[in-house]
Amino acid sequence: MHGLTDALLGTLFTWFLTALGAACVLIVPRNRRDILDTSLGFSGGVMLAASYWSLLAPAFTLAEEQGWGSVACIPVGAGLVGGAVFVLAADCCIPDDVVGAITGAGREEEQLEDETQGQETVQRNGSDENSSGLRQRNLKSSNNDSNGSVAKDIPQSPSKPNIQQIRRLILLIIAITVHNFPEGLAVGVGYASVGRPGVDIQSAHNLALGIGLQNFPEGLAVSVPLKAAGYSTLSSFFWGQASGMVEPLAGVLGVLCVA
Repeated sequence: MHGLTDALLGTLFTWFLTALGAACVLIVPRNRRDILDTSLGFSGGVMLAASYWSLLAPAFTLAEEQGWGSVACIPVGAGLVGGAVFVLAADCCIPDDVVGAITGAGREEEQLEDETQGQETVQRNGSDENSSGLRQRNLKSSNNDSNGSVAKDIPQSPSKPNIQQIRRLILLIIAITVHNFPEGLAVGVGYASVGRPGVDIQSAHNLALGIGLQNFPEGLAVSVPLKAAGYSTLSSFFWGQASGMVEPLAGVLGVLCVA
């Protein structure tokens, strides 16, 4: 089928850049409230820019070309309202017990990762007898301290994300995933249309490259808030790259629609 292989390779490339952006989670500290707030703001900026430059602006152009002229805002506005209603419906349809289960799973992963790191630390320190003796002496000294200085020296654990914050993260993943579907569809249509008037292989490559570059911060925008909220590095990366997983499927669908 004409363009199928190119469309599949192009959308796999855009998915790869999404995963590459999500891989930045490897350098982000876990369970940091300040990073969580900053990353959520970054995610909002990415989605705001993507919603206009990738969706609304091209929608206005297409509506004008199809004869809507000065009232092109009608079909575009209808689609905008429909998207907002979809996200609102998704928010209402997500049960609190599901969000609670996701929150609990994230904290179990965090606890397991902390225990693993703690065991590695103990094994490294256990080989040093002098260091071990020093820790024991410090422990006895701290137990005899009646001023409560131990409680002052122990750092307070960062606040855990509540159910509402986890719900926002889920909606972020849903929004970016749904947003990626028409992008994959556009890449598939672009490659399937090569050879038609005004469409060549270079323009299809440029479209895939532009969407792929945009997908890099989108993968980052999903994975970093999850890591900062306390989820493990592997889970954060998985959900970050998964937001772009729909693009190859949408690309194949775009080729089939043109064919």
